[in-house]
Formats: sequence, structure tokens, C-alpha cells
Amino acid sequence: MNLAEIFQNIPHTIKGRTTQQISALTHDSRKVEHGTLFICLRGLSEDGHDYIPKAIEAGAAVILAEEFAGNPPEGVAVILVENTRKAMAYAAANFYGNPAKNLRLIGVTGTNGKTTTTYFIEEILRHCGRKTGLIGTTGIKVDGKNFDFKFDTDTTPDAPQLHELFAKLLQAGVTDVAMEVSSHALALDKVEGLTFDVGVFTNLTQDHLDFHKTMHNYRLAKAKLFAQSRFAVVNSDDASTEVMLQHHGSDPYLTYSIENKSDLRATSIDYLPQGSTFEVSSRKFNLPINGRFNIYNTLAAVGAALALGITMDAAQSAVARLTGVDGRIQSVPNNSGVNVLVDYAHSPDGLENIIRAVREFTTGRVITIFGCGGDRDKTKRPIMGKIAATLSDHCILTSDNPRTEDPHIILSEIEQGLKNTTTPYAIHENRREAIFQGVKLLNPGDALIIAGKGHEDYQIIGKEKRHFSDYEVAVEALS
Repeated sequence: MNLAEIFQNIPHTIKGRTTQQISALTHDSRKVEHGTLFICLRGLSEDGHDYIPKAIEAGAAVILAEEFAGNPPEGVAVILVENTRKAMAYAAANFYGNPAKNLRLIGVTGTNGKTTTTYFIEEILRHCGRKTGLIGTTGIKVDGKNFDFKFDTDTTPDAPQLHELFAKLLQAGVTDVAMEVSSHALALDKVEGLTFDVGVFTNLTQDHLDFHKTMHNYRLAKAKLFAQSRFAVVNSDDASTEVMLQHHGSDPYLTYSIENKSDLRATSIDYLPQGSTFEVSSRKFNLPINGRFNIYNTLAAVGAALALGITMDAAQSAVARLTGVDGRIQSVPNNSGVNVLVDYAHSPDGLENIIRAVREFTTGRVITIFGCGGDRDKTKRPIMGKIAATLSDHCILTSDNPRTEDPHIILSEIEQGLKNTTTPYAIHENRREAIFQGVKLLNPGDALIIAGKGHEDYQIIGKEKRHFSDYEVAVEALS
């Protein structure tokens, strides 16, 4: 594709040759090949502008940058823009033929519940006859089946990969795409230029302050989604909903709740051993998945389905068939009369939600194993310690993904939240050992929560990613 097509409607200036044909886009200098457009991004620790010589040496035909001194080498063009992240999003859309314009996009944002809500939306739409795609933390799916596409980030792909994926989903016949939209993705302009048919807000609690610095910044990052959404579905039990709707403006919206008045309010809730029932406007819903927080996720998903033209009757029927997500309140089968559950909860609110949910159906003790990630928000560590101690009968502190931090320092910071409580606890830095110890403590009727990693099948220690699955280790320990 030529430069005029890629940079149409993007304010820019050009230095050097302008007749190049571009074969690929990347912001990773290690992936540059002959004919590549290399994009210079300013990161937290590195500046892509520093890699321009390396990219040119590798064969980059065009450099997209915010600054460039002098003239480029012969045969190379430099495109100068005010903000390379935003320009990258529009250029990627143009490069792949703007596939998102031919898809119905549903974006889900919030601290907790993004993955499950996205899954529920996809399942409801699929059960109602839509050809669906799903993009999120656990990977990519088409019509509920894994789709072979790898991306470099945890939740929302960078713009070049995202638009490439949209093109592949469109080619596969997908009509509706439910995707997680993280606060990082919004702050870093990964979804710049996209229009979402529906934006969904789950909740906002403390997380990611290592990146956003303040809750105000975190809240504003989430709110960007609603300025890009035609229709909003928001949680009226969350105080931050007001900010989401302010950014949404005068466009239509729908509210859901358990506590407060809303368009979709769950009442007459009954918690069962394998799920729950509740009513919305005197209509009974049967949800085959545990947890009060999953009622919220279900309401959000139903709201999104209604906004996309699905009838309430069809949504009600689809909810009864929901299957949930691996690593989200996932039960580990056993014959010992105990509940062992693996969950992704890694924020204060997420940890509180999972422990309270397990309390709803546990007759014995609740034992919680958890840790906190390294190189991430340190302020939440004692908060999570106190929550776990307050709500559990016994706690085991262990490593999550320590990354480049000393895991013992992380554990000592979590421990500060437990020291002034009466809840017994133990510290086992080795996560495998912690899970085995937790299983040994169980008596019939007890529940063991293994929180923090959920579906992840690795631990990041230093800068090395090592295979580790909470579910696999729990199965081994139970055997």
C-alpha cells in the first residue's frame, strides 16, 4: 500500500521519498523487514526514536515519528506527526482497509468483570444467532472456538495488531465483536478512531495506580470509551458511572444494578449451590454460575444484547446456557467433599468479591491463597491483605508474578494488612508449596480459593516467563 492511502485524513508532513510501497507496520524495531513502516513510540522506559537507525538498517522504508533532525537517508521517507500513538491507530485502520467499520463492536471496560462480561455478551449473541468474535485477556475466539492469532499485550492488542485482527475476523464472517478495553489501551490510544456500537462499564476500584498515578486519571481513562460509543450500558451501583455518562454525552444509555433504581435491576436473588436465580422486571433469570458479581456481569451482558437488538426473551433463554470463563471462579473437581476454586482476582475489589461469593455456598471454612504482582501498584498490597484476613478463616500469602521485585518484600508489604487481625495466616513464597499447604488444611465442607492468576499458565520471575498453572497444581495436590 502506498503512503497516500495509509496517511489519508491524518495531518502530517513528509521528508524524503514518497513513492514507497509499504508491506507491514510495526513499532518493534526487531520486527522490521524490507518495506516496513516503523513507528516510533515514546514508552515509560524507552523511546522508539532511539531505534530509528536500527530500523533503517533492517530495511524500514518509512519512519513515523514526532521528531527527526536533518534529512532521511536516500530511499527512506520520514512522516512527522504530533502524536505517533494516535497516528498509528488511524494508519493501521487505513492499512487494513478499515475493517472495523463493517463490524458491530462492543467494548467492555472496568476494573473487574471485563473478561467474564465480554464472554457473557459473546455467548448471548452467539446463542441468538449472531456470528461472534471475542478479544480479551484469555485470547481470541470465533463462534466460541479458539482463533489462532497471537498479540503482544495482556488484554487489548496494539493498533496494528488490532486492525489486522479485525480484518481476519471480518474475513471469517464475524458480524459482532465483544472486546475488553483496558484503561491502558484507552490511555495509550490503542482504540483511537474506533466507534463502538455499545460501550459497557462494569465498575471502578483501585488498581493500576503504578501507571495512572491517581484514581482520577484512572477514571478518566475508562471514560474515554464512552465518548467513542453510540450506546452505553453502565452500572448504576458504581459512583464512577456519572463520569462515564458525562463523557458519553446525550447519546442513549441503559443502566443496570442490584442496589439502586435502574433499567435492569436484579431483585429476589437466590444463591444456589450451582449458580443463582434473580428477577428483572418480574422476569425470572436462571444463572448457572456462582457469585453476586456474576449477576452484575450478567445484567451488563443482557443490557448490551438489548442495545444490539436482541429481545429480552432471547436474552433470558441465553443466560440459562452461560458457561463462564476458565480461571474465573473455576472449580477443581475432587472426591474429598471440598471446594477448590481458581480465580483471577488480583485487585482489592476483585479479591473481596470472590471471597464473598464463595462464602455464599460454603458450609465450612474459607481458606484464601493469594499474592500481589511485582512492578505494579504497591499501595494495594496491605489493602488486599486486610480484605483477605477480614473475610477468610485462614490465609496463605505467596508469590504471584514477582517480576523484577524481591518476592519477600512484596509479601512483607501484603503482611502489613494482616498483622492487626486475628485471622491465622502463613507465608509460603513458593506458589506450588502454598497450594499444597492449602489443600492439606482442607476438611470436608471447606473451600480453598487460589486467587490472582486464574487462566494464566505461567509465572513471571525476573524477566523470565515460566510455566505454572494454579489449576494443574491444584489437581496434583488434590490427588
